[in-house]
Amino acid sequence: MRSVNPYLNFNGTTEEAFAFYRSIFGGEYSGIMRYKEMPDAERIPEGEREKIAHISLPIGKFNLMGSDVLGSMGQKVEQGNGMYIMLVPDSEEEAHRLFDQLSYGGGMVEMELQKMFWGDLYGSLVDKFGVRWMIDHDYKRQE
Repeated sequence: MRSVNPYLNFNGTTEEAFAFYRSIFGGEYSGIMRYKEMPDAERIPEGEREKIAHISLPIGKFNLMGSDVLGSMGQKVEQGNGMYIMLVPDSEEEAHRLFDQLSYGGGMVEMELQKMFWGDLYGSLVDKFGVRWMIDHDYKRQE
């Protein structure tokens, strides 16, 4: 496994939260994407396009990651759904194995494991114990 990263969701305060975390941990963002940069961004209401679709702040050997959820998509952060554990497997095979095993036995698939527009194999699920997981395999880093 390449890494395990905490992934935080916010109701529109991701940029503020990550500025706060950056002031504590230091460093530079390794990635930041706004909803206006995504495919079909015109479908997102104007007031939500500047929100953070994804941000990553390296802290030691892991990355603190996060995004804003969009009210226009019916999303809302409530206690218990604001954090995911992101697994970054070394291979496509490992990504499929982890996704299948974590969703087995009553888990709820939020997004099927599939190749995404940014080039990664990605999916998300809630396991049978209510723990939220993201699986993200970066083909460019495959060895």
